[in-house]
Amino acid sequence: MKKVETIDEYIAGYPAEIQNKLEQIRALISKHAPGAEEAMSYGIPTFKLNGNLVHFAAFKNHLGFYPGAAGVEAFKDVLGGFETSKGTIQFPLDKPIPVKLIRDIVRFRVKQNLEKKKKTK
Repeated sequence: MKKVETIDEYIAGYPAEIQNKLEQIRALISKHAPGAEEAMSYGIPTFKLNGNLVHFAAFKNHLGFYPGAAGVEAFKDVLGGFETSKGTIQFPLDKPIPVKLIRDIVRFRVKQNLEKKKKTK
């Protein structure tokens, strides 16, 4: 199997319904993380802004969203309806994308990464 090198290639490898959800997540991240760069990391779509910002991926029954441990911890009070682990949130494929939640997490991660950059200067 050929290694996927771009987010476009990654998304194109899925059925139309999943492509739409992946594109929706991608657009949300792009909108709320101005200046973030798209990349592939760990074989999945990644946005970078002063380091890894968030990752996302498609699976058989869910979409994985990876804001890191701090991103999950900061929103644990509103994640009750989702499967989570230390740095992962699972969005079921049969449910709408939680737009506001993703927006809020991305904004949190942008702020976190920009503050990290200030501390290193």
